[in-house]
Amino acid sequence: MSTHSHDPSRIADHSHVNTDWKHDGVRVIPGGQLDGNVPSTPGMDRKAAINFARVGAQKLWAGTVTIHANAKTGAHHHGHLESVIYIVRGRARMRWGEHLEFTAEAGPGDFIYVPPYVPHQEINASPTELLECVLCRSDGEAVAINLDIAPVEKPEQVLWIDPTHPQGGV
Repeated sequence: MSTHSHDPSRIADHSHVNTDWKHDGVRVIPGGQLDGNVPSTPGMDRKAAINFARVGAQKLWAGTVTIHANAKTGAHHHGHLESVIYIVRGRARMRWGEHLEFTAEAGPGDFIYVPPYVPHQEINASPTELLECVLCRSDGEAVAINLDIAPVEKPEQVLWIDPTHPQGGV
């Protein structure tokens, strides 16, 4: 049963909002028209789909990232931003922590959440295949603070336990 109400009397007053819905409403950005004119890292190709410049987005950035085989970023964090990575194809390995001492892997259909200020490194776990992802950030601002971290030699593998399903069930 839906908890959403479709009662017209419950619609908020939007008289202060521009109502040119034809031009300022829903936008569809075709996959072949993403903007590659965004900061990238060697071995990684980012393309913007949703940002302020393209659609006027005020509170988020979304796009794609392709990480070349065997490529990895340096250690960095994204300041106050939250990030979500959705794996479309390939195998991602994430390292994080003060010395990148923790690691986890994700494959197609998996989501990765990176909280604000967490030092991390993205790695394509495959020596031969591309890693293709969809990336969303909680602000349109491009924040990437590079860190000079001496990573531990053997990071500890971390398996995620869902706090709402502690027995591993769904």
